[in-house]
Amino acid sequence: MTLNRRDLLKSAAAAGALGTAWPLTAGLTPAQAREAAEALGATYDRAPFTLGIASGDPQPHSVVLWTRLAPEPLAEVQDLPDIVEVGWVVARDRGLRKVVARGTVPASATLGHSVHVPVGGLAAGHEYWYAFSALGRTSRAGRTRTAPAGRTSRVRFAAVNCQAFHDGYYAAHRGVAREDVDFVVHLGDYIYEHGQVGGVPEEHVRDHDGGEILTLGDYRKRHALYKGDASLRAAHAAHPWFLTWDDHEVVNDYSGTGGGAPFMRRRAAAYQAWYEHMPHRDSFGAAALPDPEIHRVRRWGSLLELTVLDLRSYRSAQNLPDGTILGAGQKSWLKRQVSDAPDAWHVWANSIMLSQLRGSPGGAYMFTDQWDGFLAERREVLEHVHASGLEDLVVVTGDWHSAFVDDLRADFEDASSPVLGTEFTAHSVTSGAYSSEWNASNGPVMGAANPHLKYFEGNRYGYDLYELTPERLSVHMRVIADRRDPRSPVSTLTTFHVDRGRAGSHEDEATKGSPAQYRRD
Repeated sequence: MTLNRRDLLKSAAAAGALGTAWPLTAGLTPAQAREAAEALGATYDRAPFTLGIASGDPQPHSVVLWTRLAPEPLAEVQDLPDIVEVGWVVARDRGLRKVVARGTVPASATLGHSVHVPVGGLAAGHEYWYAFSALGRTSRAGRTRTAPAGRTSRVRFAAVNCQAFHDGYYAAHRGVAREDVDFVVHLGDYIYEHGQVGGVPEEHVRDHDGGEILTLGDYRKRHALYKGDASLRAAHAAHPWFLTWDDHEVVNDYSGTGGGAPFMRRRAAAYQAWYEHMPHRDSFGAAALPDPEIHRVRRWGSLLELTVLDLRSYRSAQNLPDGTILGAGQKSWLKRQVSDAPDAWHVWANSIMLSQLRGSPGGAYMFTDQWDGFLAERREVLEHVHASGLEDLVVVTGDWHSAFVDDLRADFEDASSPVLGTEFTAHSVTSGAYSSEWNASNGPVMGAANPHLKYFEGNRYGYDLYELTPERLSVHMRVIADRRDPRSPVSTLTTFHVDRGRAGSHEDEATKGSPAQYRRD
C-alpha cells in the first residue's frame, strides 16, 4: 500500500523538509513538483492527456466532452504551440468502432489548452464512448450517457463533495467509478486553495510567494495536482458529471460580490482555472468567462428534475436583514422553476446546508456562511415551495464533511410547521471532519437543538448513492474504511427512504443499528 499523504507530509514538516515534499511549493521545477506529487501517490495519464478526460451536463441529445493538454501537468505554462488541434470521436462501443460523431477543435493557450466539446445529435437515454487525439497521441476512452426522454422507471446517481488532496486518497471516487449510475453530482470544494496540509500550519506551506494561491497559474497547478489522483480521473471517465462549486474553489467563506480589485482578480483566476478543468457546459459558450453560469435545471426523463444552485457567485455578506445567498436573478429564476415544476422528483444540488442548525437549544447559529446567515431569503424560498404546492423535494448538500438528514420546514422555529421535503448532507470524500470525540459530544446536542434533525454521523468518509423510482427515493450512504488507503473498500453505512407523495424520510429497518452520533427515535 502507498504511504498515506497525511503522514508523509507531517513527517516532512517535522524533518524540516516540507518545502520539497509539498509538490506546489514555490521554486520547484515542474519535474521536481511531479516527483513530489508521485511520492504522495499521484499518477498521470500518458501525455499530453495527463489530466484525463471527462464528460458533463448530459441532456437527451447532447453531452459536453472535456480534456486539457498538459504534457507537464504541474507546470504553470505548457510548452505547446498557442493553438493545438484536438480530434474527438464518439461511438456506441468501447472500441470506438461504431462512430456516431467526430470532429476537431482548437485548444488555445488562452484557456490552458483545455477543450469543451458540446456534442449534439445523440440518441436519448443511450450509453456512448469517446476519446481525444492530439500531437500524435490518443487519450484513454471514456464512457458517457445521455438523459432519457419520456417515461423513465429508474435513475441512479452519486453525490460527492469536499476532496482535500492532502487529507487522504480518493478511494471514494474509486467506488463511484465502479457504481452503476447514470451521472455524478459534485457539490463543491473540488480543490482547496489554502496551504495547510496534513495538519501542518498553513504558513509553512505556500504555493505562491507571500500568500495563498492567487494567480491563474497557481490555480491551474492546484487543479492539476488534484487530477493526479487516479481514482478521480477514473470517476470522471466512467460517468458524466453535473457540477456546482462552494468556497474553496476560490477562497474560504468568500462572497462573489464582495471585495476590491485584488480579490476580483483572484476570483477571475480561480473561475477560469475551474472552467479549464471541468466538463462544464455554459449557456454563454466561449464567453463563459469571467463568470461561468452554474445554476441550471436538467430533466432525467419523466422521473427527475435536477436543479443545480450557485450559492457563491451572487451572495451578499452574511447576517444582513435583506441579505441574499442566491442573488436577485437566481432567486427569481428558482421561484419560477418551483412554480412551473413538473410532476417528478425534485432534487436540488445545494453546496451548503439549507436546514437550520443551532449549536445548542435556543443558542446562536453555528455557521452563518450557510443558509443560516440568510434567514429572510431562506424563509421566502421555502414559503414559496409551500405555497406552490411543490411535492417530492429532496435537497442534496455537501460542505459539512459529515452526514446529516433533516426535515425541511417553512419555519424551523415551529415544530408544527409542515414538512416540505428532506435534506441529505453527505460525508466528504477526504476533507477532515470534526473529531470522533466532538461528534459524540455534539451529536445529541444538535439533535436537542434542532427538532428537524433526524440523523447525524461524522466519523466516516465517502459519498451518497441515490436511487429513484416512481414510488420511492432511496439514499445509500457509502463509506470507505480508511481514507489513508487508495484501495479502501466501500460499504453501505445506512439507507434512508423518501416515499413519493409523502414529505419526510425514514431509515431502512435493516440499517437502523448502524453507528451514528445522533438518531432521532
